[in-house]
Amino acid sequence: MSDHADSTVHEAWSVPAADIAQGRKALWWSVGPAGDLSVLLVHRRYLEHIPYIKGWVGWIPKCTFTGELVTVTGENERRTTVENIGDRPSHLALLPDSRFLLVNGRASWNRTSGLWAPNAVVYSASGTPEGEFCVGDDIPALVTDRGGRVWMAYGDEGIYGGHAESGAGLAGWDTDGRAIWSPQGRLPSHPLEGCTAATDGDQVWLVWYAGGRNGTFLTRITPSTGEVTTYPSPVRDPDGFATHGNRAVLTRRHHNQRTVELSRAKLDGTTWTVTDHRVLDVPGRVVVRCGQGRDGTLWLRTGDTWLRIEA
Repeated sequence: MSDHADSTVHEAWSVPAADIAQGRKALWWSVGPAGDLSVLLVHRRYLEHIPYIKGWVGWIPKCTFTGELVTVTGENERRTTVENIGDRPSHLALLPDSRFLLVNGRASWNRTSGLWAPNAVVYSASGTPEGEFCVGDDIPALVTDRGGRVWMAYGDEGIYGGHAESGAGLAGWDTDGRAIWSPQGRLPSHPLEGCTAATDGDQVWLVWYAGGRNGTFLTRITPSTGEVTTYPSPVRDPDGFATHGNRAVLTRRHHNQRTVELSRAKLDGTTWTVTDHRVLDVPGRVVVRCGQGRDGTLWLRTGDTWLRIEA
């Protein structure tokens, strides 16, 4: 990372060389509300590589597999073996009491039952499945809050694909599979595609694109009250967003390159305005699902290294 002059950018963690040498690939990842990074490592024997999909997302499970969940808190690592994972996850999310969630970003309609098939599995702290349910179809962005609720912004195939909650563009769920929040017409435009997600304290932020001239929006949700406030984004289609108070940091990747566009912004009343913009060199190639914001810190995945960027 060459931009050492920026004291707000720090290398947080890299996949250990021993894991790479033993054939383990770092696939799905997330940051918990307390700032602990979790990464699911999977051995290459369980995987196949799709060459036209760049980066880690091109490694796809070819069968039921076993993974190792590495949770990094400060200088400490905790490892949990997770066996018999049967679906193809797209997202990992952390829940209270060291529980976690694996979500397939696509859902399928079961014609026999007349129901959407489950695409989310809740695991105990020991890696044992506790429950499964469907959280909608086509999920590019997902985040959990301090209370263990799950928030997501959907993609166009989900929004126009027949699933009720996906059709609203944004949704909140509990870990019993109940939809607990929807925008209910309180957005300035209808979402077309989710971009990224973040939390700040007890508030949740979902970033989404409305298409055409409508641009990109930052929606702040207060789960305790259901209150919704939406702002035009100062950066179009960001991959990463983090905010605290009236400050924010946003990133856009140069796809499969070792650079990102880094913007800082300030909220003045109802308007976010970019106050600084630069191109940041990073340790690894940056592809989709690279950013997640927690309490003013943007966690950015760059290859097998994670950066922390303070707002």
